[in-house]
Amino acid sequence: MAKAHVYKRDHVNTDEIIPARYLNTDAEAELATHCLEDLDMDFVKKVRPGDVVVAGDDFGCGSSREHAVWAIRGAKVQTVIARSFARIFYRNAIDCGFYLIESAEAVEKIGDGDEVEIDYDAGVIHDKTNGEKITFQPLPDFALEIIAAGGLLDKIAAELKSENR
Repeated sequence: MAKAHVYKRDHVNTDEIIPARYLNTDAEAELATHCLEDLDMDFVKKVRPGDVVVAGDDFGCGSSREHAVWAIRGAKVQTVIARSFARIFYRNAIDCGFYLIESAEAVEKIGDGDEVEIDYDAGVIHDKTNGEKITFQPLPDFALEIIAAGGLLDKIAAELKSENR
């Protein structure tokens, strides 16, 4: 069961996800120690592996940096659920092998601290705290293939390896 960390704010930018002052590493575990600290100083103390982040519109806006995805993934967050995502962040997430969920309904219905369970294949979020069943559009097959491979670079490497056999 995942705990929801809800920030019903629009335009959470990449500098709030991982401040630029920490971009001197690409180590996910190190980036995770600063994940969302400019938005919520206690986030890293509260988050547990498998938890989810819920936010408003345009999550991940601002500068294009894979570090934002790496920080969230390094914090062992299973997904971010938002009303919408900045397009570059959305694509960076998929390319880094990280699943995102767009759902205005989820943002309205999930409360901070709610316990949720996600069925990615069926496109359903079960909010165990309030009994809500929220549907979302699962990612398309091409994105699922990239995520299953661990990211775009891993997918390409595996394809090249299989071609060279």
